[in-house]
Amino acid sequence: MIELISTNGAPTSTSLYSPATRFGELIFLSGQIPASPETGEIVGNDITAQTEQVFKNVMTVLDAAGSDLSHVLKATCFITDMINFSAFNEVYLSYFPNHKPARSTVAVKQLPRDVLVEIEVIAVKK
Repeated sequence: MIELISTNGAPTSTSLYSPATRFGELIFLSGQIPASPETGEIVGNDITAQTEQVFKNVMTVLDAAGSDLSHVLKATCFITDMINFSAFNEVYLSYFPNHKPARSTVAVKQLPRDVLVEIEVIAVKK
Protein backbone atom coordinates (compact mmCIF):
# COMPACT_ATOMS: atom_id res chain seq x y z
CA MET A 1 0.00 0.00 0.00
CA ILE A 2 1.30 3.45 -0.91
CA GLU A 3 1.35 6.03 1.88
CA LEU A 4 1.47 9.75 1.08
CA ILE A 5 3.83 11.69 3.37
CA SER A 6 3.39 15.33 4.27
CA THR A 7 4.77 17.66 6.94
CA ASN A 8 4.25 21.23 8.04
CA GLY A 9 8.02 21.57 8.57
CA ALA A 10 8.89 21.61 4.86
CA PRO A 11 7.75 23.92 2.10
CA THR A 12 4.30 23.06 0.84
CA SER A 13 4.06 21.60 -2.58
CA THR A 14 1.40 22.17 -5.13
CA SER A 15 -1.62 19.92 -5.06
CA LEU A 16 -0.07 18.02 -7.97
CA TYR A 17 2.20 15.80 -5.86
CA SER A 18 3.18 14.74 -2.35
CA PRO A 19 6.45 15.74 -0.66
CA ALA A 20 7.12 12.00 -0.36
CA THR A 21 5.54 8.59 -0.72
CA ARG A 22 6.33 5.40 1.12
CA PHE A 23 5.85 1.90 -0.21
CA GLY A 24 6.80 -0.70 2.37
CA GLU A 25 10.25 0.26 3.59
CA LEU A 26 11.07 2.47 0.59
CA ILE A 27 10.62 6.26 0.70
CA PHE A 28 10.62 8.41 -2.42
CA LEU A 29 11.06 12.16 -1.93
CA SER A 30 9.90 14.65 -4.51
CA GLY A 31 12.53 17.16 -5.56
CA GLN A 32 13.22 19.69 -2.82
CA ILE A 33 14.15 23.27 -3.64
CA PRO A 34 15.60 25.92 -1.30
CA ALA A 35 12.26 27.36 -0.19
CA SER A 36 11.70 28.39 3.42
CA PRO A 37 8.97 26.29 5.07
CA GLU A 38 7.81 29.34 7.03
CA THR A 39 7.55 31.89 4.22
CA GLY A 40 7.79 29.93 0.99
CA GLU A 41 10.48 32.36 -0.14
CA ILE A 42 13.69 31.11 -1.77
CA VAL A 43 16.60 31.05 0.70
CA GLY A 44 19.99 32.27 -0.50
CA ASN A 45 21.38 33.68 -3.70
CA ASP A 46 24.28 31.28 -4.19
CA ILE A 47 24.69 27.54 -4.56
CA THR A 48 26.06 27.08 -1.03
CA ALA A 49 23.17 28.75 0.80
CA GLN A 50 20.58 27.17 -1.48
CA THR A 51 22.05 23.68 -1.09
CA GLU A 52 22.06 24.08 2.71
CA GLN A 53 18.33 24.93 2.64
CA VAL A 54 17.57 22.05 0.29
CA PHE A 55 19.20 19.63 2.73
CA LYS A 56 17.18 21.09 5.62
CA ASN A 57 14.03 20.45 3.62
CA VAL A 58 15.14 16.94 2.63
CA MET A 59 15.89 16.06 6.27
CA THR A 60 12.51 17.38 7.42
CA VAL A 61 10.61 15.30 4.87
CA LEU A 62 12.72 12.22 5.60
CA ASP A 63 11.98 12.63 9.31
CA ALA A 64 8.24 12.84 8.61
CA ALA A 65 8.56 9.62 6.60
CA GLY A 66 10.45 7.79 9.37
CA SER A 67 13.95 8.03 7.95
CA ASP A 68 17.07 10.20 7.85
CA LEU A 69 20.11 10.92 5.68
CA SER A 70 21.94 7.81 6.89
CA HIS A 71 19.21 5.72 5.23
CA VAL A 72 19.39 7.40 1.81
CA LEU A 73 20.00 4.89 -0.98
CA LYS A 74 20.11 7.27 -3.96
CA ALA A 75 20.25 11.03 -4.51
CA THR A 76 19.45 12.74 -7.77
CA CYS A 77 20.79 16.28 -7.87
CA PHE A 78 19.93 18.98 -10.37
CA ILE A 79 22.03 22.12 -10.69
CA THR A 80 21.70 24.90 -13.23
CA ASP A 81 25.40 25.46 -13.87
CA MET A 82 28.30 23.01 -13.62
CA ILE A 83 30.51 25.93 -12.61
CA ASN A 84 28.85 25.44 -9.19
CA PHE A 85 29.68 21.71 -9.05
CA SER A 86 32.61 22.01 -6.61
CA ALA A 87 30.77 24.33 -4.21
CA PHE A 88 27.72 22.07 -4.38
CA ASN A 89 29.89 19.02 -3.60
CA GLU A 90 31.38 20.73 -0.53
CA VAL A 91 27.93 21.17 1.00
CA TYR A 92 26.79 17.72 -0.14
CA LEU A 93 29.82 16.10 1.50
CA SER A 94 29.07 17.86 4.80
CA TYR A 95 25.73 15.99 4.91
CA PHE A 96 27.15 12.66 3.75
CA PRO A 97 30.63 12.57 5.36
CA ASN A 98 30.74 8.78 5.77
CA HIS A 99 27.59 7.37 4.19
CA LYS A 100 27.92 7.52 0.39
CA PRO A 101 24.59 6.85 -1.32
CA ALA A 102 24.45 6.32 -5.07
CA ARG A 103 24.13 9.68 -6.81
CA SER A 104 23.51 11.37 -10.12
CA THR A 105 24.15 15.07 -10.70
CA VAL A 106 22.67 16.65 -13.79
CA ALA A 107 23.04 20.18 -15.13
CA VAL A 108 19.70 21.54 -16.29
CA LYS A 109 18.75 24.70 -18.11
CA GLN A 110 16.29 25.92 -15.49
CA LEU A 111 14.62 24.82 -12.26
CA PRO A 112 11.31 25.91 -10.70
CA ARG A 113 11.36 29.46 -9.35
CA ASP A 114 14.81 29.94 -10.96
CA VAL A 115 16.60 28.21 -8.08
CA LEU A 116 20.14 26.91 -8.54
CA VAL A 117 19.65 23.42 -7.07
CA GLU A 118 17.03 20.73 -6.50
CA ILE A 119 17.55 17.33 -4.85
CA GLU A 120 15.36 14.23 -4.72
CA VAL A 121 16.23 11.10 -2.77
CA ILE A 122 15.19 7.52 -2.33
CA ALA A 123 15.61 6.18 1.19
CA VAL A 124 14.68 3.23 3.34
CA LYS A 125 12.70 3.52 6.56
CA LYS A 126 14.72 3.42 9.81
